[in-house]
Amino acid sequence: MINSYEGLDDAGVATAAAQAGADVVRAMYGQRLARIDKGAGDFATTADVEAEKAILAVIHAARPDDAVLGEEGGQQGAAGAARQWLVDPLCGTLNYAVGNMLVAVNVALRGGAAAVADPFSGEVFHTDGDTAWVRRDGADTELVPTAATRLVDVNLDPPFPNAATFRAVDLLAHPGFVEGFRPRVVSTTIALAWVAAGKRAAYVTDGGDLSGSVHFAAGIALCRAVGCVVTGIDGGPIGEAGRGLVVAADGETHERLMSVVRGR
Repeated sequence: MINSYEGLDDAGVATAAAQAGADVVRAMYGQRLARIDKGAGDFATTADVEAEKAILAVIHAARPDDAVLGEEGGQQGAAGAARQWLVDPLCGTLNYAVGNMLVAVNVALRGGAAAVADPFSGEVFHTDGDTAWVRRDGADTELVPTAATRLVDVNLDPPFPNAATFRAVDLLAHPGFVEGFRPRVVSTTIALAWVAAGKRAAYVTDGGDLSGSVHFAAGIALCRAVGCVVTGIDGGPIGEAGRGLVVAADGETHERLMSVVRGR
């Protein structure tokens, strides 16, 4: 059997894998799906599981020696491997389960290429780590961030590890936020791809170290590749000591957001 993924670079593998997952998510949409309870109100569906299988099939065919950390299947290969793929097959599971099409399929090589697919628009946002594009109908267009929309996506989903000093919901009533921005809440990391593409001015979420998260790694890679400002909610770098995430299209937007966060 011919390996159709042979010869692809890492960005090509990420794109093909994300597209494979997106095809499954789209095909299973609207079906009555079994739910797998994860506790604390979180769950996966059979669409999450099947999409991850499709993604892993691409990665294993193209890069059989690489390790993978999957949202549903966990670690495959050495956790400390030099090359590890981070896979979130369906970000926005609750949206999807209730018939809302705001979801994302995230695939990232840690520290390298990444792709975020929108199963319903057909868009695949992808990066080689230096430049980022969106693929529509087989054609690639380079991503250019802009804060022109003034739309800021604020993640209001738990957990809230920094609630004592920061609550994202408080931003929505802050005069400084209201004067400069308009909030949106899509509850999926497709919003990070939208920051890279200029569809959002910024994205804000609570959390810990999100740099190596299967949910966030692909979107962060896109935003960094196009020159967005990426920090924690304290304005510091994300990483092991990171706290949440503030991603802005440009430095001015980031500083304005941080002034609101600090002045809460």
